[in-house]
Amino acid sequence: MQIDFSLAQANLTSVVALCFLLGFIAARLKSDIRIPESVYQFISVYLLLGIGLKGGNALKDVTFMEFWPAALTTIFLGLTIPVIAFYSLRWVKALSVDDRGAFAAHYGSTSLVTFTAALLYIENSGMPVEGFATALLTLLEIPGLVVGIYLASRTTHDSVNWKKTVSEVLFGKTVLLLTGGLALGFIASDAGFAKVVPFFVDTQSGLLALFLLNLGYIAGTNWPEIKHVGFPVLIFAIGFPLISGALGAIAGSLCGLSVGGSAILAVLAASASYIAAPAAVAVALPKANGSLPMTASIGVTFPFNLLVGIPTYIALAQLFADLL
Repeated sequence: MQIDFSLAQANLTSVVALCFLLGFIAARLKSDIRIPESVYQFISVYLLLGIGLKGGNALKDVTFMEFWPAALTTIFLGLTIPVIAFYSLRWVKALSVDDRGAFAAHYGSTSLVTFTAALLYIENSGMPVEGFATALLTLLEIPGLVVGIYLASRTTHDSVNWKKTVSEVLFGKTVLLLTGGLALGFIASDAGFAKVVPFFVDTQSGLLALFLLNLGYIAGTNWPEIKHVGFPVLIFAIGFPLISGALGAIAGSLCGLSVGGSAILAVLAASASYIAAPAAVAVALPKANGSLPMTASIGVTFPFNLLVGIPTYIALAQLFADLL
């Protein structure tokens, strides 16, 4: 495999990546540039709803026959990736079964911000992406959470309040805003959607940069905790996304996605949640050390994917498209 280093350089020097680095450096220098929590939550809602609206509007031009192979493939990945994560971590003796389930839920789920950064980057590169990409994000979000929690509870025989857990998964902010945005974007008239484009689409890159500035600050603040996570977990937080990303790229090529679509599916498969998963795990697996997967996800996997992973997954998508 040959990585296009011009793509890697362009991604590393993009504004969103540089904002993340700025936030990280500021935190290490003890400079408080964090965004107020209320503003951070506003941007989070904005990104979730905006991505949903944009994806829902794009779904109007997609037929069921075009969508179903990718949908089934994505669900298959959502069921498979947390299983691989759960059992690959059994060799890390410091982790309990609940901890492994928490990791499986985090790494089986997805990162909206990684997806958004990758989608904007790929679209700006002139590479076409299927209009149902956002729907794939939603389809991959749910099974990863449920399977990770199920594996832990099945192994320990601890009872899980599934009613409360499923409610948190389905009606939590992430899934509800994404699915709601998809529905609204699909139902809205073209004229109605055009009126909100200047806010929800045209300004998306700028608000994403602010969001990444704050995530960089959070990662920099939590950086001392990384050494407490343990070297095997650090290896997992970098190595596992490469494995799951490769699976996503292969699956995307096999189900007929374009190179851009396969790259997006690879990014989704390689990303790890730090918004939806912590809330669901806290409800379902109270004995798990939730700070471990959270620290690995936002402090290691997210910056790795943002700075290195995205061009790597594009290269993998191109490679498997040529081979398959």
